Amino acid sequence: PANGIVLAGWQLNHWRGCVEIRFRTCRLERVFAAEREIRRVYGDEMAKVVRRRITLLLLANSLTEVSPLPPARRHSLAGRRRGQYAIDLAHPYRLIFEPNHNPVPLLADGGVDTDRVTSITIIEVVDYH
Repeated sequence: PANGIVLAGWQLNHWRGCVEIRFRTCRLERVFAAEREIRRVYGDEMAKVVRRRITLLLLANSLTEVSPLPPARRHSLAGRRRGQYAIDLAHPYRLIFEPNHNPVPLLADGGVDTDRVTSITIIEVVDYH
């Protein structure tokens, strides 16, 4: 809808600073857009956690507002996943995403300036361990 985001049957109105969420694939976007699909793909319990984490991201003004402490535990990834972030779901699954900025806002030390990350692309839900 105009002026809003619909994910899993919930509409949250845009306001200044709301983290914008995009999806790497159309299939992933379709899954996240319908409560029934989230439950079918991830199961009832995982679907609840996924919805909570998406809501947390949508309500944040920037990535900094998503806590690095449990239960969400936002953390940056390393190695072949460098530049990506994860949020804990139901153990051992993670919601993987990356900043959707070109260029990605950086700090003087070269790290990502999470205060200025206001748009992300969700890549996948995965157990990468």
